[in-house]
Amino acid sequence: MLELPEAIVIAEQVETTLRGKRIKSVLANQSPHKFAWFYGDPGGYNGLLSGQTIEGAMPCGGMVEIWAGPARILLGDGVSLRYFPAGERLPSKHQLLIEFDDSSSLVGSVQMYGGLWAFPAGEFDNQYYLAAKQKPSPITDEFDYAHFGSLLEGEKLQSLSAKAFLATEQRIPGLGNGVLQDILWAARIHPKRKMSTLSGQELHGVFASVKSVLHEMAARGGRDTERDLYGRSGGYKTVLSRNTVDTPCPACGTTIRKEAYMGGSVYYCGGCQSL
Repeated sequence: MLELPEAIVIAEQVETTLRGKRIKSVLANQSPHKFAWFYGDPGGYNGLLSGQTIEGAMPCGGMVEIWAGPARILLGDGVSLRYFPAGERLPSKHQLLIEFDDSSSLVGSVQMYGGLWAFPAGEFDNQYYLAAKQKPSPITDEFDYAHFGSLLEGEKLQSLSAKAFLATEQRIPGLGNGVLQDILWAARIHPKRKMSTLSGQELHGVFASVKSVLHEMAARGGRDTERDLYGRSGGYKTVLSRNTVDTPCPACGTTIRKEAYMGGSVYYCGGCQSL
């Protein structure tokens, strides 16, 4: 799933590869998907976007925003985004196909769920999109320990587990269940541990891990469980993920486990992350 490191990488790749390209045509919802979300009628995307030129892109939490003249294209965390040079065979199924004047194409596909929104700038009021624009990104200096501590204010937040606090409600834009695993492993905190039980030193450790792990993931081109704009796996080798479950922890040798928790999965090392 697309999260902050991959959104950073793909936005940079869009800047490099697509900036200056003129949109020839747009086909949205060609392969209907129950959990593919659009802004208004996807049939209107061609009229909104055709003739516009790609002017840039930026990460918005775990989403990628692309600027096309007076319009915006926003791709959510469940969207697989791929660039195809002219002449390359396109996938037969997709939820968004943008063809450029040079016959290259940008294709968005949804596996489980995902948003493929195109809209006039300033007209989209999605709460996660707006929050990502308003809140400081965890890889910036503005996201400091004082800000991190402010997110924990209130008895209700203190009672949350580490996973619930870090990876729900987009308190930290772009930090989801995928990147959460290595962040908590680096901090030596079990994902089910209540935030109220963490010492001051442990809280500082979680904050430091959020900053350092996300920065390293982005610097290495995203996680090895995800793919970039060109279909390449990221260069960051995940410690805890589907790729490493049932293998020895690189720090202590304890077998890495996977458990169902909060409607999803958590990975952890019982030796490094005691509950």
